[in-house]
Amino acid sequence: MDQFDVIVIGGGSGGSAAAGRLAEDGRRRVCLIEAGGSNDNFRVKTPGFMPFIPDASNYRYETVPQKGLNGRVGYQPRGRGLGGSSAINAMIYIRGHQYDYDHWAELGAHGWSYADVLPYFKRSEGNERGGNEWHGADGPLNVMDQRWPNAGSRAFVEAAAQLQLQLTDDFNKPDNSGFGLFQVTQKAGERWSAARAYVEPLRGKGNFDIRTDALVEKIIIENGRAVGVQIRRGGQQEQVRASGAVVLAAGAFNSPQILMLSGIGPAEHLAQHGVSVQVDRAAVGSDLQDHIDYVSSYESPWNGFFGSSLAGTLRMAGAVLQHRLKRTGIMTTPFAESGGFWKSHADAPAPDVQFHFVPAMLEDHGRTKLKGHGFSVHACVLRPESRGTVRLASADAAVAPLIDPNFLDDDRDMAVLRAGVRLIERIRAVSPLADFAGVDRHVVDYDNDAALDAMIRDRADTVYHPVGTCRMGSDADAVVDPTLKVNGVDGLWVADASIMPRLVSGNTNAPSIMIGERAADFVKAALA
Repeated sequence: MDQFDVIVIGGGSGGSAAAGRLAEDGRRRVCLIEAGGSNDNFRVKTPGFMPFIPDASNYRYETVPQKGLNGRVGYQPRGRGLGGSSAINAMIYIRGHQYDYDHWAELGAHGWSYADVLPYFKRSEGNERGGNEWHGADGPLNVMDQRWPNAGSRAFVEAAAQLQLQLTDDFNKPDNSGFGLFQVTQKAGERWSAARAYVEPLRGKGNFDIRTDALVEKIIIENGRAVGVQIRRGGQQEQVRASGAVVLAAGAFNSPQILMLSGIGPAEHLAQHGVSVQVDRAAVGSDLQDHIDYVSSYESPWNGFFGSSLAGTLRMAGAVLQHRLKRTGIMTTPFAESGGFWKSHADAPAPDVQFHFVPAMLEDHGRTKLKGHGFSVHACVLRPESRGTVRLASADAAVAPLIDPNFLDDDRDMAVLRAGVRLIERIRAVSPLADFAGVDRHVVDYDNDAALDAMIRDRADTVYHPVGTCRMGSDADAVVDPTLKVNGVDGLWVADASIMPRLVSGNTNAPSIMIGERAADFVKAALA
């Protein structure tokens, strides 16, 4: 049986940051346990191969049938292996809005206001533009401007300007309002995942043990304290012990699953699966929030967009060769190259719709292959009112949990999404984006609420930002307190997006890394 000071469960965005910071000074014996592999391959590292990343790097979860989506089953890709979802995502560097964090503090997440979290964002960030009041230049997470954005991505921004919509050259100031090109988590033309930032530089360090292909079955709790984990690796069951702390960072789906398998969760639900209850905590697996998203897709005669044609195939073949030789060119694309943040109504405290422009046609998360060329524009509801759940499907950790985002359960979410979809069509109709002669692949009367709502329910799905299932707060029902320690269990912390009391107004990778950074400091303080 192996003994460490700290065990970190999950090598994703939060777990990589937490493990790296806990191990870097050499003072603690740290074991990072990851269910997937190393993700050390060119398809993960090449940004433009994002649609072709191996299934081994993606859990490819699905939801239960969604009544708000006309009974459809939604798709929930989640990263598997070192880097987690930062190894398969669109690499967009977004923190959210100042309002998000100030609102967390108002809700009882004391010490999590914007002023509190900004130093951690800056500490994690290595922005190639340099450091300033809002940005860090020396952190391990490399952030850079895109070098080869598509002409259509720029045209989307210029068309927004023609409608007198605000532009921005920095989405990561306190107010993220406006339209522009996104910065990306890349370095020298390659994907820069959280694992490449925090874990790989420490590989081989004597106090840092990285265990991949190891499935955590449960956290071992003795006398009210987390003392280790039970894992399954190579068909064998093992125990790994921790004298100081266990840090759970398996993500918004797997962290509550592991807590429930360990006896922490809704008592009645655990009993149904034969799990002995350690702590009856109804909020474990509850409060699931996700960005519901609609993708408008347009076919275009211009073959400069990504697509399927002889010219497109030849162009991509040359681009792959260029990237393999020089790490330059269009294979550095994050696909979601430009976008914006916009208020659907004037009294919103912060933008409530985010747009992503993709210079390719998308159907069903890119899983349906289309002939020809074109572009897509996403609109997502940034602060949804709908709430869902994660529940056990089995007492076997290898079985995917039951995921129910409960999309569009609240009519307010539909109102916001409807407004966002209508703005996409307005932007598309304005030059220079209109010059690409995009033809809507899903024609609908945009002025007819009922028709548009039916189209949205037929086609909307996640944009991959689930949070909230191990909610942080100061109330008695919260799963973790504001130091991220699990209520009711000593020696156990959570360090991923599941702790967010409310979904941030933007992509969740950078905030998850910030959470991991903070968790490391909280654990260090507790072990001092």
